[in-house]
Amino acid sequence: MSAEELDESGYDLAEELGRAQKIVYDRLAVQARSRADLEQSLAKKQVPAEVATAVLDKFEAAGLVDDEEFARSWVQSRQRSKGLSSRVLAMELRRKGVDDEIAREALSELDPEVEIEAAHRLVRTKLRSMHQLDETAKIRRLTGLLARKGYSPQIAFDVVRQELGAEVQPIESL
Repeated sequence: MSAEELDESGYDLAEELGRAQKIVYDRLAVQARSRADLEQSLAKKQVPAEVATAVLDKFEAAGLVDDEEFARSWVQSRQRSKGLSSRVLAMELRRKGVDDEIAREALSELDPEVEIEAAHRLVRTKLRSMHQLDETAKIRRLTGLLARKGYSPQIAFDVVRQELGAEVQPIESL
């Protein structure tokens, strides 16, 4: 869309472009964002759709808005820091407005063994504070924890059984 066409819409083009750019820069300064997320931010600030599209196209051409890179980094970060399963990560990416094909591509880069190891880490961490509970309560709480993180019931029960079979030593506070 050309500047002349935007001018005919009845708003100050330079002002709207500047405002839209500032909004996008401010949002990207905090963390990487998907294009859809930025579009929503601009819409909330009542930036005209034509201006939003023009600004986001420029940011995309400059490589500052890249849904594929965003999806890859989001998946790696959230899986590493939160121990989330690929199912939950897919839902998060969908909520962020990332195309399903791009999300599948990013999720395919996850190693299933790393995902299971993350589940083991979550269970070992939680077990440290559960020494006073009976076995049934531990199983219920730990499988619930893994279910909330998006792990399938089979994986949750397998991981919990393996970890409960291992002798877990509580870490003493310093």
